[in-house]
Amino acid sequence: MLLTLVIVYLLITIAIGLVAAKRVKNAADFAIAGRHLPLYMIVTTTFATWFGSETVLGIPAKFIEGGLGNVVEDPFGAGFCLILVGLFFAGKLYRMTLLTISDYYRERYGRVVEVVCSLIIMLSYLGWVSAQVTALGLVFNLLSGGAISIPVGMTIGVVSILAYTLFGGMWSVAVTDFIQMIILVVGLTLIAVFAGNMAGGAGKVIELASSRELFRFLPEPKFHDIVFFIAAGITMMFGSIPQQDVFQRVMSANNIQAATRGPVIGGICYILFAFVPMFLVASALIIMPTETAALLKDDPQKVLPTLVLEKMPFVMQVLFFGALLSALKSTASATLLAPSVTFTENIWRQFRPHASDQQHLRTMRITTLVFSGLVLAWRALPSMNWSRAPTRCPWSAPLCRWCLACIGSGPPPRGRCLPSCWAC
Repeated sequence: MLLTLVIVYLLITIAIGLVAAKRVKNAADFAIAGRHLPLYMIVTTTFATWFGSETVLGIPAKFIEGGLGNVVEDPFGAGFCLILVGLFFAGKLYRMTLLTISDYYRERYGRVVEVVCSLIIMLSYLGWVSAQVTALGLVFNLLSGGAISIPVGMTIGVVSILAYTLFGGMWSVAVTDFIQMIILVVGLTLIAVFAGNMAGGAGKVIELASSRELFRFLPEPKFHDIVFFIAAGITMMFGSIPQQDVFQRVMSANNIQAATRGPVIGGICYILFAFVPMFLVASALIIMPTETAALLKDDPQKVLPTLVLEKMPFVMQVLFFGALLSALKSTASATLLAPSVTFTENIWRQFRPHASDQQHLRTMRITTLVFSGLVLAWRALPSMNWSRAPTRCPWSAPLCRWCLACIGSGPPPRGRCLPSCWAC
């Protein structure tokens, strides 16, 4: 029954996305929604950009393991990235009427830098999208009781996203983001209220978290701890500023006020709402202390799904998986679109400078399809251990997005990226 409802939900989002796709008439409509998105859509789509599987599953696990100081990179670094974009970059970039962030690199530094940065940005998205797709595969595998394998589940997830992104581009992404973020916020909020009541009240959950010093944010006054704390925060805070998905949302606004205020509001909302999954996992320490203690030793990311599936009624399970799918689909659709637009605008266009706008639009769609295939191929590599890797780290990116996009240093050895980089 739960799987059936999930499939119905996917079909509804596909229908909504296809309706929005009717607005796409040219390449600008596909890439940046023709610069027609109002403020409330800029807020929801920037919020949706970050709110993926790592926010629902990864951040709460790290919070329980080490408190607020253990999640400085996300949500704090990620949220402040959006705030900084809105305060210092959005206005100037919006006035330049560019299509991609690499267009700015071309105007400022020339063609060589444009191409190099475009390739680095595109490569950085491969692991990031793969992370969301892997989580989608895990959801279908879990809901079907193992009847749907993880690779098949990933394929279903990608097809459900491509069904509207391929035709509607940014228009479909923005409209579905708006609907999906409403479902996510309402769903997780209701689950949090229910979990708080099960735990004996929100006060008890907060008291437990306080007794475990989970609200401690600042590091120990030691040079090593301070340096790692700062590095963890600025990796996402600064590393994601020059990224196409963030830039795309800024440029999609219908006026400069929406372009500057949207990311700021979206960033603040993201930081605040990221505490809801943390609250849910903290409540699990009271609701099911024995199971939670075992899961924290084995795999902390399973705490929240286990709490919902084993301790909550069917309605709450529907809300949870609806919210989780909303988070995954919103992030995945945005990150599928960004590299495809970058490739067409900043690399392919140089080989076809006299191509018509409709030809560029068709190339963007073909590239989106090809990139989706590359993502599935990446996750289907024989070296991928499905029995462990996705469950231990369903959100992690095989290539660190921030190292590649901000530094351009290539894929680092696993676990040896910038300090506390959760993507490694």
